[in-house]
Amino acid sequence: MLLECKNVCKSYGRKEILKDINLSLPSGKIVGLLGKNGSGKTTLIKAINGLLALDKGEILIDGKNVGVESKKIISYLPERNYLNVHKKVKDIIDYFSDFYEDFDKEKAYKLLNNLNIKAEDKLVTMSKGMREKVQLALVMSRRAKLYILDEPMGGVDPATRDYILDTILNNFDDGATIMMSTHLISDIERVLDEVIFIDDGKITRCEDADKLRKETGKSIDEVFREDFKC
Repeated sequence: MLLECKNVCKSYGRKEILKDINLSLPSGKIVGLLGKNGSGKTTLIKAINGLLALDKGEILIDGKNVGVESKKIISYLPERNYLNVHKKVKDIIDYFSDFYEDFDKEKAYKLLNNLNIKAEDKLVTMSKGMREKVQLALVMSRRAKLYILDEPMGGVDPATRDYILDTILNNFDDGATIMMSTHLISDIERVLDEVIFIDDGKITRCEDADKLRKETGKSIDEVFREDFKC
């Protein structure tokens, strides 16, 4: 398995955020990590990326414990833009190229050229949506085994969402797995191979997307709304 979570628990003070998470994902899948805001999606993603310590349990990436080696094969798009907006595009690309052995500089320039973004442009001159596209282009320019995208559709207009989804689909390595966290299910439903529902820190569903649609006679979005209705 490419990703394994075994009895993963995480609390902040007395508040349990992740409650005994067990999860196995193979290579070559597009997976939706679906849940309401505050359900534990981002905490789980940060744990997989080694950005916080677990209280209990274990996470394995391609058989490796989370650490330096696992980070070499994960390309991570956080929920918030972290790029230095005062840097030029070419400086950011050089940084990524130096930092990640699997970064494809030529692909990055090609993706940015498609956006009419030039090497000398600074992020500070760009709109929020354009900055989101730049960050996504950088993440998808790595030849990773696991791409983890936290709310890639959040806070951007529908046209930008279409561009983001097309960029994701057309630029990940064959055999790699993509995990996308979102609460905007209708935007990504058509591309999902598997779905994980998470609610109040627990996984409530982990199923093949087509099988779930066939068994329920409903869209993933409709199943989600039923499962999570107030």
